[in-house]
Amino acid sequence: MKLKNSFFLTALTAILFFGGCSKELEEYNKPAVYWYGKIVKNISQGDLEKADNYYSSLQGEHIGSPLLPEATMILAIAHMYYEEYLLSEHFLNEYIKRYATANEKEDAEFLKIKAKYMALPNPRRDQALIEEAIREAQKFKHNYPNSMYYAVVDTMQTRLYMAEAALNETIADLYVRLDKPKSAEYYRALKPQPWIKWDEIDRANTAWYREWFEGDGTESWYGFMVPDTRSVVSRNSVVDDSITTKTKPKEIEEPKQNLSKFQQDELNKAQDLKDKGIITEDEFNALKDKILEL
Repeated sequence: MKLKNSFFLTALTAILFFGGCSKELEEYNKPAVYWYGKIVKNISQGDLEKADNYYSSLQGEHIGSPLLPEATMILAIAHMYYEEYLLSEHFLNEYIKRYATANEKEDAEFLKIKAKYMALPNPRRDQALIEEAIREAQKFKHNYPNSMYYAVVDTMQTRLYMAEAALNETIADLYVRLDKPKSAEYYRALKPQPWIKWDEIDRANTAWYREWFEGDGTESWYGFMVPDTRSVVSRNSVVDDSITTKTKPKEIEEPKQNLSKFQQDELNKAQDLKDKGIITEDEFNALKDKILEL
């Protein structure tokens, strides 16, 4: 009886082992339509990781297949549907560089902007992505002035401008708490779009479950516990221009000879805005003076 049970367990273990191994066997040297079918099947099942692997096989074995452009676009749209926007942008870039015709390129460029826009549910968390999305939208409007997507891109860009302004206001509030009034004033002045009525724009409401940890965008819920003292980060800064007793006059009046990396980056951004005609020469000079004061 013991011998029979031992034989049964051994046979069962062997079946499970070899059965598992058979699933892990690598597939190769298959026709393009086979890989394409696997991609579509796994996308329909929501397994995008396997679909990406089958795409690599299709691309590796059939680089000139007419099914490859369609598979690339399908994966770009699938990743966007599942909110994997970076992967969606990767496949869109691949499609634009290798497969898109003149008309198809316009559609793919629009989808790229849409992916960047949808990747920003919380604008205060990614300043670089906001700036990149604004540049891409401006580039699209310049390259395709008669596009059927022009109005949609223009709307997304306007909302991105407002998101950028809200982010700058948040940064300004942070500098106020750090006792950096000049830096706060600089960020509050970064609203170069004169056609937007900034006084009529309200902050976006923060979700209640995020507000517990992040505050409402103007201050944190734990602000009452922070002592009202000078920031150790900026203990030599000036709160009031008329009060200079705690700051040496030379530290205030001495001109800055070398620009910091932050100042240089901000000057480059201001120059870019002037070159694109978004701000005037006078506005650029005003921003430049404020940057040099930081």
